[in-house]
Amino acid sequence: MVSTYVSYLAIAGNLTTSLRNVASQGAVARDTDYYKEHITKITTVDEFMDDYKLYSYAMKAYGLEDMTYAKAFMKKVLESDLSDSSSFANSLSDSRYAEFAAAFKFSGETATAQSSTQRDTLLDAYEASFDAETDAISEETDYFQEKIGSITSVDDLLSNTRLTNFTLKAFGLSTEYTSTSFLRNVLTSDPDDPDSFVNQLGDDVYLNLAKAFNFNSDGSVDGEAQSEDQTALVSSAYAVGSSTFASSETGDAYSTYFASVIGSITSVSQLMSDDKLVSYLRTAYGLADSDNDNFISASLKSASVATAIGLSALHDAFNFDESGNLADGVSAQTADQTASTTSAFTSGYQSVIAAASSDDAIENYKTRIASVASIDDFLKTNASDDDEDNDGLPELSAIALTAFGIDPSTVSKAELRKILESDPTDDKSYVNRLHDDRFEAFRDAFNFDSEGDVTVPLQAMSSSVIDDFATYYKQDAIRYLTGTEQTDASDAADTEISYFREQMATIKTSSEFLADDRLVSFALKAKGLDPDEVSDDELKKMFASDLDDENSYVNGLDDYRYAELVGAFNFDSDGNLSDDPTGTVQQRGDVLETVDFYLQQTLESDQGDSNTGVRLALYFERKAPDISSAYDILGDSALFEFFTTSFNLSSYVSNMDVDKQAEMVENFIDLKDLSDPDKVQDLIKRFTAMYDVANGTNTSSPALSILTGSASISADTLLAMAQLKTG
Repeated sequence: MVSTYVSYLAIAGNLTTSLRNVASQGAVARDTDYYKEHITKITTVDEFMDDYKLYSYAMKAYGLEDMTYAKAFMKKVLESDLSDSSSFANSLSDSRYAEFAAAFKFSGETATAQSSTQRDTLLDAYEASFDAETDAISEETDYFQEKIGSITSVDDLLSNTRLTNFTLKAFGLSTEYTSTSFLRNVLTSDPDDPDSFVNQLGDDVYLNLAKAFNFNSDGSVDGEAQSEDQTALVSSAYAVGSSTFASSETGDAYSTYFASVIGSITSVSQLMSDDKLVSYLRTAYGLADSDNDNFISASLKSASVATAIGLSALHDAFNFDESGNLADGVSAQTADQTASTTSAFTSGYQSVIAAASSDDAIENYKTRIASVASIDDFLKTNASDDDEDNDGLPELSAIALTAFGIDPSTVSKAELRKILESDPTDDKSYVNRLHDDRFEAFRDAFNFDSEGDVTVPLQAMSSSVIDDFATYYKQDAIRYLTGTEQTDASDAADTEISYFREQMATIKTSSEFLADDRLVSFALKAKGLDPDEVSDDELKKMFASDLDDENSYVNGLDDYRYAELVGAFNFDSDGNLSDDPTGTVQQRGDVLETVDFYLQQTLESDQGDSNTGVRLALYFERKAPDISSAYDILGDSALFEFFTTSFNLSSYVSNMDVDKQAEMVENFIDLKDLSDPDKVQDLIKRFTAMYDVANGTNTSSPALSILTGSASISADTLLAMAQLKTG
């Protein structure tokens, strides 16, 4: 009779071929095709269990075929929260139930406006934008102040795009639509000549621009293009116009600008035409956002009106008559009045700075984004929110746009809606047709569908699969460790898990993933694969493979786990991010794993029909790398039979206290050896030999006699003997 070990080797020696032979069997192929096709249509536990072909296929795949009848029990398993250590599946001693539950995602992926990674990345960028904006304003101002002294003609200025744009932004003019010839005419106009080009325009903005430079009508300069005061005025105007948030630097720039300009103001209408001056007065005299600008102009002209609306201090700070003009020889403000207004502004602006604190804005953002269920919610203004604590804080959309370097005032809500409803994976979608990296990054930071509702984040790996990989990675990292070593390994694993989670939210192509050795190593280890045993070129070919083509590179590999690895990612055949591969209650990689397990179970079952020992040997070889404690063996009837047979243990062992049983297992088997294929083979040799003895095969072998002895030994005696075992 052929020994069990020889029969085992005939299968295990060419396992890939053996599995392919099983897969090609008519009934197996039909059942597998049915499973692959129909599992994608399942959305609930009841639908799954009502389809007997699907349900029984999966139960067999995870070695639970004998529990197929127990639907109520298995429903509780599938509905378990695996993140809860006390949940039903986790409370069972047999780990196969938790493994089975982990293969399905009946709770579904969570639809959310932003994942925690998306949110944190955006808020980090938002915080960084403050420093970046301040640095950019400072850099441009330094450049302007350094170069303006060397300008000898208007053409020198206009030929320098950087200086020109600085000037235009300082006066709130478009850098895109203001023509060079028009600007030249303004700058070479005589502000004192009522018939000059700039005065004919009738616009105080252009008049103030002309006054800020000293160009002659032919564009030349007598002396310097600007005095120190003129440079200070333009610099402060640029700082005020470019700042998107309140800061002490912006406040100083406002006051510098006010002091530079107020002396040239001759009428209320001229003052009201300057948005910066109006904003300054609103802050200085405490006007609310809802207060109309007309309150300022009316108060400047009339003491009685000012008193009626509570702006007497504003009226008293200026010297305009009731027509809004100044008497001959009278300035808009005396030095004392200017000092008083500046002091009032400084006081009021401190409140603005406090209200615009990034910390408050960020906390408000975190609270509000968590409840956003649609684009409508996202675009809702603070004024429409019942929470008064939101008053004065930036809108959600303003924070998000600022984070990506976009001025919120330049984008309408209608345009924001079209951007957020765009499909980021469609080259022809609205956001992609803008060809602006900032808006593409903005769109990628949110998860809205084409109807404006929140949806599941599209990531290189779905959140539930990341959770699975994190669990597998950590289990492998701390396996067999105890005490301080386990704690250190656990902490190190947590660091890698955090990195993996964060990066999976940013990866857009398989190439990006493969370029990060840290991510690749994590994913391989999570699947029980050794990163040192696979090359970069091999991985590239794997991820370029078509998983639906049985002849593709990855499907032709002996180790089925590589195909499962590729299937765990949401990349299309070109390596780009796509929502097609994600699946429903089972992700693509989980489907492949279920099929692979089914083929192995079928192979083992077929072999068991002629020799149960071969089935147990194949099963042990498959499960050995995942065994982390004695209880994994005790909780699995097949593994327990392998163990008791290998060491010729009495059937009474199962009646012992479970902790004593665990102690016995650990004394007979060094669990660390189960990660060593050679030592696993040694155990299989021992098992098959002992199995043959127990079943009447090769009983005359001297080696077997030494292994088994000739008498049955009691459980207590076996435990005592095991405790004497060394090394």
